[in-house]
Amino acid sequence: MADREDSLCLRLELVAPAGLVFEGDAEMVVLPAVTGEVGILPRHAPLVAQLTIGRLRALLVGGDWVTFAVAEGFAKVQFNKVIVLADAAEEASQIDVDRVNKSIEKATKRLEMVRLGTVPEGEDVDPYREQLALKRAHNRLKVAERLDK
Repeated sequence: MADREDSLCLRLELVAPAGLVFEGDAEMVVLPAVTGEVGILPRHAPLVAQLTIGRLRALLVGGDWVTFAVAEGFAKVQFNKVIVLADAAEEASQIDVDRVNKSIEKATKRLEMVRLGTVPEGEDVDPYREQLALKRAHNRLKVAERLDK
């Protein structure tokens, strides 16, 4: 009987560079793949998907949803296990909105300095990294705001 119960849920492991962000059983996982959202249910076919900046959701066993803001990465689905390796991941309830707003302000100012050619001598400002930081911050803000609704 245990095998039947095991096949009705997925094991989700969400890992970021700092370590394990989440590990638990889920009835469904929704991933932000580069091709669009991908829903994963138990007994899903093996899959490797490239992730984009977005919202990862998991319906936990028991009916509660848990939501994460994730950055780029990859997900592997095999044998009722979903392993997500993301450049960054943060549970929605843990997002500090004030800190996110400061990140948006900082990245916006740095991009404006690049646009105007006013980057101080000796300061290295990479427009690509600043745009990426801005996208990640906006995603974190959007994920945090959805939690409030």
